Amino acid sequence: MEQKNHDHSVVDSKFLKACDAPLDDFNIEPFTMVIFGGRGDLSRRKILPTLYHLCQDGKLPEEFSILGFGLPETTDEGYREFSREAIEEFSPRSFNENDWDKFSRHLFYLSADLTRGSECERLCHRLDELAVGSEPERRAIIFYLAVPPKLAPVIVENITQYNLCKGEFRTKVIVEKPFGRDRPSAIKLNQLILKGFDEEQIYRIDHYLGKETVQNIIFFRFANSIFEPLWNRRYIDHVQITVAEDLGVEHRGAFYEQAGVVRDIVQNHMMQLVALVAMEPPVGFEADLIRDEKVKVFRTIRPLDETHIDKFTVRGQYGPGRMQDKEVPGYREEKNVAVDSKTPTFIAAKLYVDNWRWAGVPFYVRAGKRLPKRITEICVQFKQPPLKLFGRPCDVLEPNLLAFGVQPQEEIYLRLTVKHPGMGNQPYMVNMDFNYDKTFDIKKSYLAYYRLLIDCMKGDLTLFARQDGVEAMWSVIDPITERWENTDPPDFPNYAAGTWGPKAADDLMAGDNYQWRTW
Repeated sequence: MEQKNHDHSVVDSKFLKACDAPLDDFNIEPFTMVIFGGRGDLSRRKILPTLYHLCQDGKLPEEFSILGFGLPETTDEGYREFSREAIEEFSPRSFNENDWDKFSRHLFYLSADLTRGSECERLCHRLDELAVGSEPERRAIIFYLAVPPKLAPVIVENITQYNLCKGEFRTKVIVEKPFGRDRPSAIKLNQLILKGFDEEQIYRIDHYLGKETVQNIIFFRFANSIFEPLWNRRYIDHVQITVAEDLGVEHRGAFYEQAGVVRDIVQNHMMQLVALVAMEPPVGFEADLIRDEKVKVFRTIRPLDETHIDKFTVRGQYGPGRMQDKEVPGYREEKNVAVDSKTPTFIAAKLYVDNWRWAGVPFYVRAGKRLPKRITEICVQFKQPPLKLFGRPCDVLEPNLLAFGVQPQEEIYLRLTVKHPGMGNQPYMVNMDFNYDKTFDIKKSYLAYYRLLIDCMKGDLTLFARQDGVEAMWSVIDPITERWENTDPPDFPNYAAGTWGPKAADDLMAGDNYQWRTW
């Protein structure tokens, strides 16, 4: 009988080559990006440094142009100087003079009052000068609304009125969060945008989805068969998601007074992380197939009535405290914040995803400002073994857990129990870990917007929110904001800067015999 050859190395090698080849195989066509609010804080910190990196890495075509549009007034040269300073300050890489010369010649600026529709006539003329393409219908324009939320509807109305959305150009629009203030306002904003753009032209951006670890959650779950059989209520005890920031509101006091922690973090970042953990396997990796599964998760999160909100959510506001051996002010002492503000800067909550996979598994989420350190982590804690095999001293074993570190370290680690060397049966916890920086020598050379801007230029909507998903996320958190805004908060401030939030957040976990992760 012929002996079968079980060496799959040749097959595997071919398969890996087939999988690896398309990763960088894309071609971005010439385009013009109009950045509304081109001299704003988002442009300075994120957009301009990212565009510079894309040019530096050869990802952009030979022909492209970046047009800053807005106030304060400046010239093309003035905008280039502004951009250079932004890149030198916020780029995670060292500045390169040759790369800057290559990039800077594509930068232009048009001073304009964004609230005046008549300014769009000047924009039309400038686009005729800058837009590239052999034929008008081939000229690609990306409108980036890097502006405060109240300006986005005004700008969309103006560019729609001047036929810049579906006229002679092939256009896309990038909309920054928050997408509205609640579900009704999100619907109203979308109806307005749809007057000018089709859904496939709209890129609702959440920079968290550009982080490598966040993108890797789907890949980790569905490319590793050892975990999928365990990814359900039978083996998972609970899930913890933490989005902690050590900074206060900084210069964003006026915005934060309107948003608060729920609208700023939970409605978008936190809900996306919940969806990536809880979603079912998509039937394919096309954009809408993945977004379909996320929307199903949002729609199956248990509705929060007033009783649940009062019992299983905790709100907080930071007071004065000490961070890194420095005294820092409380929220009410920040610039543009009311001295008696009731705006929450911290939330802890228990959620349930009521479907077959997750029935009865609590999802504990918390987010806050002025916490001891900046960290975003998803922690999946598995159930305890059903039998106690190691004697009375080991009745309480630490459970296995799987953690996805999103920031500041992008890492994944699995906590296991092994036997400590020696004569006794002493359990010892060890981590099997993977770190992006150490494995791939990334050294934080990419900003989160890097992947997202490439995807927009390519026309890939996978990592961008879809309108039904936006509405479903608002449906989850609207009851919380409504309840909190119509009831008096506990005595604010109720946690000191530099601590892990109010005591009630610890009590929320302790009531279920759990405790929050600490670092």
